[in-house]
Amino acid sequence: MAAAITMITTQILPTPVGPVSVLAHDGVVVAAGFSADPQEQFVRLPAALRALPLVEGDLGDIAQAVRDYLDGDLDALDRVPVEQPGTETRQRLYTALRGVRAGTTVSYGRLAEMAGLPRTAARAAGSACAQNLIAPFVPCHRVLPTTGGFGGYYYGVPVKEWLLAHEGRRPAPVTP
Repeated sequence: MAAAITMITTQILPTPVGPVSVLAHDGVVVAAGFSADPQEQFVRLPAALRALPLVEGDLGDIAQAVRDYLDGDLDALDRVPVEQPGTETRQRLYTALRGVRAGTTVSYGRLAEMAGLPRTAARAAGSACAQNLIAPFVPCHRVLPTTGGFGGYYYGVPVKEWLLAHEGRRPAPVTP
């Protein structure tokens, strides 16, 4: 019996703020981002996943979740399994991020608290957001600075602004 060929499957989906490339391995999203070029996400993957072939295909339920989110089912992306590398602390922060509901925002300090870390771990929370490979499935766009405004976003502030507006949330006030 031949061994199953394992690969990274990618699909590019249209959104109102430009295409989103989604990459999955065995039905689990391992990278996603607002770009028409899946290679931009692929090169950020761990070496073991980069060793696999990247193949365009239909991601089925994952792609449907993106469409459902865009059509107003704001919890659709929460049901998609995701996996990305990181330390135990970073994994706790990513889990906490997935707990920030659509239509709400938190500060970096509050995100750290939600992850069971001291508020002083806000810098670690910011670093986790900056290194997040799976936007918008791991919704780092829902984290805003306590000083006001939108802060940064890997794919640009206009994309972050659109996501928050789509979810019905404006940038102030932030849960400190």
